[in-house]
Amino acid sequence: MVTKMLTSLHGISTSHGNLITDVRLAKEAGFDALEIFYPKLVRYLANGGTTQKIKKLIADEGLSISFLSALDRFERHEAGEKQQLLAEAEKITREAVELGTDTVMVLPRNGIDHYSDEKIMDIMSENISAIAAIGEQHGIRYMIELPAFTKFRTLAQAREVIRRIGKKNVGVVVDFWHFYASGATPQDVADMDKEMIFGVHFGDGRVPKNPQAPWDETVLRDCIPGEGEIDLRAWSEAVKTTGYNGAWSIELISPRLWELDPSLLTKDLFSSIKKYAF
Repeated sequence: MVTKMLTSLHGISTSHGNLITDVRLAKEAGFDALEIFYPKLVRYLANGGTTQKIKKLIADEGLSISFLSALDRFERHEAGEKQQLLAEAEKITREAVELGTDTVMVLPRNGIDHYSDEKIMDIMSENISAIAAIGEQHGIRYMIELPAFTKFRTLAQAREVIRRIGKKNVGVVVDFWHFYASGATPQDVADMDKEMIFGVHFGDGRVPKNPQAPWDETVLRDCIPGEGEIDLRAWSEAVKTTGYNGAWSIELISPRLWELDPSLLTKDLFSSIKKYAF
């Protein structure tokens, strides 16, 4: 029996719009779900919206919420910063519960890249363990993104962190561009335990031709999936090989393409995931 793929629109793909519009665009383009881009939720709630209203609107459109993205800069570890991080973790976890999604993405940046690899692993393990403990109380799990332009970027590092903390509510998001750009291969994904895969970010892009060139995502990922360097069919087949049956969220980071009509852009994005992943 073939399981239907659950397609999801990442709210960053329509960067300039609002959350209400994302719901309509996802529905009209044919997606099954919406990955809520957290800054849009924050803005919506700050201006009179509620989690119950948006949850109902999404359900009324026949959609679900795949992921809530993201708890940002989770490498923060100095005393005051870490207190702020854990307060933010409590808040986003509570909002995930209210929205009815069980998965929150956690996103590191470059804040500890100046440390040794060993210290980076210690900080990440300690922080993720503390965040995961919050989620355990509420039935929420966390998927780690591994940005290719940071020092915490490999599957081996993610596996080691998960091994150290021993918590079942921590996994990773298989992000095609970040994995590709960090040197991973489709076979690396095919060899993954499906229980470690909490989500998929379907997207395309390139890597700098000059190793000294800056890693600017808005340049390197400036393309509709299928127009970059990544063998999207190979990566998609690798994910399927694992038996993963969760959401596939399409993520576009391109200021140039964000200026297009979003109703046309989101239909093009849906067509690309159908073409290369279905």
